[in-house]
Amino acid sequence: MTAIPRRWLLLGLAALANMAAYYSYDAIAPIAEMLHARGLTNADIGLLNAVYSLPNIPLALLGGVLIDRIGAGRAAALASGLCLIGAVLTAIGQPFALMVTGRLVFGIGSETLYIALLCAIAGWFAGGGGALATALFFSLARVGSYLADTSPDWAASVYARGWHAPLWLAAGLCGAGFSAALVCMRFDQGRRETAERMNWRDIAAFPRAFWHILWLNVLFASVFFPFRSTFSIQYFQDARGLTLAQAGVTNSWVFFAAILATPLFGLIADRWGHRAALLLAGATLMPVTFVLLGTAASPLWVTTVMMGVSFSVIPAVIWPTTAMLIPPQRLGTAFGLINLLRSLGLAGSNLVAGTLNDRFSAGPQHPAGYAAMFVWFTALATIALIAAAAFWRSQNPPRHGEDTIRTSLKCPQRTRAGARTKARQRRRPCHRGFRTPHWPRSAHRHARHSRCRRTCARSMR
Repeated sequence: MTAIPRRWLLLGLAALANMAAYYSYDAIAPIAEMLHARGLTNADIGLLNAVYSLPNIPLALLGGVLIDRIGAGRAAALASGLCLIGAVLTAIGQPFALMVTGRLVFGIGSETLYIALLCAIAGWFAGGGGALATALFFSLARVGSYLADTSPDWAASVYARGWHAPLWLAAGLCGAGFSAALVCMRFDQGRRETAERMNWRDIAAFPRAFWHILWLNVLFASVFFPFRSTFSIQYFQDARGLTLAQAGVTNSWVFFAAILATPLFGLIADRWGHRAALLLAGATLMPVTFVLLGTAASPLWVTTVMMGVSFSVIPAVIWPTTAMLIPPQRLGTAFGLINLLRSLGLAGSNLVAGTLNDRFSAGPQHPAGYAAMFVWFTALATIALIAAAAFWRSQNPPRHGEDTIRTSLKCPQRTRAGARTKARQRRRPCHRGFRTPHWPRSAHRHARHSRCRRTCARSMR
């Protein structure tokens, strides 16, 4: 098997492993009414998804450091095994404390899993095409969320057996994902850099563009996932009068739109750049979506599709750009830091939304009680829009279709072998994003290094 087909095969296996985790995460929303019948409150259901994120607040960064130390393939297999254990405990589900414990274990594994897989993909596609590969990874993985939302329809016989059976179905898919992760570990070529002792000052030296991207990621996730994966199906049933199956199909349109839009954004980012502009466009759609959704001013399919398109810019733009800004030997640490703050935002937003619904008695008898939740999500989405606008404003205007995201990182590889002409140097951009006239001399030397040409992801264009 040649190198090029292998990396696409590994991408498919990585997407399968992540798809299983996405399905299991989203398996709570379709059974929310069954859990209410069991005696659980809105806050209890919010806790099941909040506790998924809670362990990653202290552990996400350590998980990223671990990925840098043992390699992405091994870390992915280990994390996928934890996902399987957590899904089984959740499916057992009695007493409720065991169900919460299962979601906690699943959260530890799932968040580390996709960080490890993202690091692996960054290595497999270091020669170019990273944005498209990452977009396809998330697009294929989100088929799991689409299947989870539509499961009350295509798996109606499973749901007829009660709330246990759908969770066992999710656990079975996690088993398949674990097998895929083991294959990834077997065929991973060990692209990780030589292990270095972690210096926490390296985090402070990350470029300013990375911190812009980090906060945008946190805000997007804190709006999107708590609504879409926790409260959306319940809201569609209580306030819009849909059945469980209809609500699941409606909610699935979010990821159906993302499945189609994410690769398109990845292709645009790889071929033409304009990453900051793509982020601004996605951030603009999100608050508009929640205003329309909360006021019932448009059909549900319009708002759910808008939400899916808005969130598609995250995998297509944010993750690949992070891989360009951060040295490969610190990429796991950078992704772990992003995941730490995302987990904090997810946990807090889930708990706030659930508490607001309980406080204002949201339910089928009082649909207006959901208004406070929509005010909360709209406020967060507006802050994300402001942050995206500031990020876009901080970038240089694009020239000839090229992206000009700045970075203050120094090039990790330098050579003193013979000088090239300035004209030749201008035609060869450094993979850290240095471009004439902003290149330092070290970037010129780095860009002409033969090893750099093989390993650089030169898609910042």
